[in-house]
Amino acid sequence: MRSTRKRTSTVIGAVGTLALAGTLVACGSSSDTAAPLKNAVDASDAKHPEWSKYTFTIGDNGGDGSEELAKITGVFDNASYKVKFARFTYGPPLVQAAASGDIDLGSVGDVPPITGAAKEYGFKVVAVNRSLTPTQSSENIIVPKGSQLKTLGDLKGKKIAVPQGSSAHGLALNALKSVGLTPKDVHLVFLDPAAGATAFNTGKVDAWSIWNPQSAIAVKNGARILAKGLPPIDQTSSYYVASEKSLSDRTKRAALADVLKRLAHEFAWAIKHEDKYAEAVSKEEGIPLADAKASLKAFETRVTPVEKSDIAAEQKLADAFLEAGQITKTVDVASITDNLLPADYDSSKLKVTS
Repeated sequence: MRSTRKRTSTVIGAVGTLALAGTLVACGSSSDTAAPLKNAVDASDAKHPEWSKYTFTIGDNGGDGSEELAKITGVFDNASYKVKFARFTYGPPLVQAAASGDIDLGSVGDVPPITGAAKEYGFKVVAVNRSLTPTQSSENIIVPKGSQLKTLGDLKGKKIAVPQGSSAHGLALNALKSVGLTPKDVHLVFLDPAAGATAFNTGKVDAWSIWNPQSAIAVKNGARILAKGLPPIDQTSSYYVASEKSLSDRTKRAALADVLKRLAHEFAWAIKHEDKYAEAVSKEEGIPLADAKASLKAFETRVTPVEKSDIAAEQKLADAFLEAGQITKTVDVASITDNLLPADYDSSKLKVTS
């Protein structure tokens, strides 16, 4: 595990911006208007002196504005512990960091927990970010402006850029399967999102399986959606993963559940304040505000416990990856699931009108 820890620490150092909770407080005003969620969690819940020794690292998979929203809302202001954020360009390195204990909690798409479990354990799936707009795809397979490709069947023999082990990898796999194709019938070009954008924009690949905001930006610039990331070929939910080491400590586990609830509060607030939400995504992603607004609906989610239907959907995806030779080890999804929240928890019921 030592080499894994070194590798994930490098990832965090390269793509993560770490911000202590004290910095979050300093960035905001003391007024409730500037920090509308500073008292979102009841004072009785916030008073846990035994949590003061903890600093939790939250893995940020990019695009959802979570770090900026924490600054805007002050949602961690009265927490007994501290938090910092580590930025990742996509999901697989984040899961690897959770497995090695370099982060405590983070949100990823549907595939990274599967590919992570196929390589190593040390993390658990602890909650679901469930889309409020399940007819809105958060990722798509797109083709460049002027492309002659019209259907998924036309991808046979073509080059498809995809971030390996990501949710977009799952979309590509299931989309191909839906028209009787396998990875052997195409050329999957495994590229991280930045390299994929370059390859797509310079015509080095014929298609790109990618999420928002990259997909929305490309479409705005003339690209065309060949297949949307919607059921039955794709999930619209994402998953929170947590370090098994953190979960195994009873006191730390309770504090980590509080972290997750506060994140749920900030996103519940954000979907009711779309202008601020778009500003957060724009700043965090370094993209124009108009582009952030174009992809915003895909990010509107509510935090819920993992349900049996989620485990079944993930298991089906894991089996598809194994069948297609994209992983070499059977994954039992139920064995890597450990709900951190009560069974009846639903962040859509949170009162965040301020």
